[in-house]
Amino acid sequence: MNMGNVLGLIFANMHDMTLGYMTKSRTMGSVLVGGRYRLIDFPLSNMVNCEISEVGVITKANYQSLLDHLGSGREWDLSRKKGGLHILPPFGHVEAGLYRGRIEALYGVLSYIKSTMAEYVFLSDCDVITNMDMKPIINYHIDSEADITVVTTTGVFNEEQTLNSTVVGVDDTGRIHDVLIHSPISGQCTISLNMFVIKKSALIDLIQNSIARGLYSFETDILQSKVKELRIMSYDYNEFYRKIDSIESFFNANLDLIDIENSRQLFLPNRPIYTKVRDNAPSKYGLDSSVTNSIIADGCVIEGEVENSVLFRGVKVGKGTKIKNSILMQDTKVGNECEISNIITDKDVVISNDRLLTSSASYPMYIGKGASV
Repeated sequence: MNMGNVLGLIFANMHDMTLGYMTKSRTMGSVLVGGRYRLIDFPLSNMVNCEISEVGVITKANYQSLLDHLGSGREWDLSRKKGGLHILPPFGHVEAGLYRGRIEALYGVLSYIKSTMAEYVFLSDCDVITNMDMKPIINYHIDSEADITVVTTTGVFNEEQTLNSTVVGVDDTGRIHDVLIHSPISGQCTISLNMFVIKKSALIDLIQNSIARGLYSFETDILQSKVKELRIMSYDYNEFYRKIDSIESFFNANLDLIDIENSRQLFLPNRPIYTKVRDNAPSKYGLDSSVTNSIIADGCVIEGEVENSVLFRGVKVGKGTKIKNSILMQDTKVGNECEISNIITDKDVVISNDRLLTSSASYPMYIGKGASV
């Protein structure tokens, strides 16, 4: 399969509500993860590594930081005269309003989809951290003669996880015969990873027919309503992934990346994860500092103790301070003689001297962007 015939479409805002205040002033795709990355880096890098040369990023609101991060797409080799990276804001044409679901989002960029030379479209959200080879998925879609292929994973999930996911029933041939949306079930089941493959002409027909009937939800009005009518296939994905659907899952996903085996499965030499480069100086460690089992990005200054934590670029940790099981985002400054445990700080947070901040690992405390404590 010539991957030049595939258009990549990434939804930057589709799950903003799941992260609460963390996405109050940014898109889901702009959320920082793993010390130096953002969530959009993963689907975007996966597409580029699979030789998809044209990618559209569909936005909705609060996308200034996303624009700043993506720029011209140079870091992903998508700064091109032909194809390349396209930022697709809402209101793509006069009739389109601020979209309520995936169908209306696609309708807003319908003219762009029609203008591309692609034969197939790979749709992806920004809520899954993984290093995925998309070529076998597209080949599976073609070989199985599917109308829609849904990338799924099978495992044991609790009610909170299935409530934020689309659960599917799959027969022995891989065809999806049942679709449950926001269903609080627990145990062994198969869920969608919010990635889909579909032929461009079929996608255009589905968008136009759905809009004509006032429909806007891809999962409810297409996958669920047309599960008997269309040949919807499941591609079972069993590589390393983390799905971000709550503050707790975001917290755990970051701490999971400290494990060297998880990092080796995510950051592969032959399929790198690209991100915007910042020219920071190397991190500095004081004479009395101690760092164990942590991810430390460049530009940090550490004079205290850091254990089992993720520190993003430019974080400063004062003398006598102890950081444990925490995520400190970009340019967070922690004063002297503090104790921080099970805390998430957003960018530019300032924590004064002699502060004690602790919470439960099952419900970590989040401190908003630019806050002072």
